[in-house]
Amino acid sequence: MNNKQLVGALELCDLPHLTLNKIETRVDTGAATSSLHVDNIVEFKKQKEKWVRFDIHPDTHVVNQVVQREAKVKSVRKVKSSNATHQRRLVIETDILIADMQWCIELTLTDRSEMKYLMLLGREAMSGRLVVDPEHEFLLSD
Repeated sequence: MNNKQLVGALELCDLPHLTLNKIETRVDTGAATSSLHVDNIVEFKKQKEKWVRFDIHPDTHVVNQVVQREAKVKSVRKVKSSNATHQRRLVIETDILIADMQWCIELTLTDRSEMKYLMLLGREAMSGRLVVDPEHEFLLSD
């Protein structure tokens, strides 16, 4: 396991560049990519680069609270969703902070409103850093 952190099936994480804190995140070794639930995706140009503006509910228990964020688009991917359909998704890069660990991950932006958690942390983001014990939840929470 060489210095890999043990995590549970659910963990709290921060996305400091997006100013989002304590997001209940589903840790999913069955998913290759990580995804974040967002609404009202608008693509635009900023200094000749592709950017995206989106709305997010930072607290799933307070649905009327919405914040708007912007991020530079890293790429556009065709991703197979949990229901086996292919979707076009914008990919952004952002730092993730879990407990005292911080590193850069790729996040696809999508509608996860049918899912219980705003964020899904996939294998690519965990590789070389985390080991999952699906029997437990919130192993790293205070």
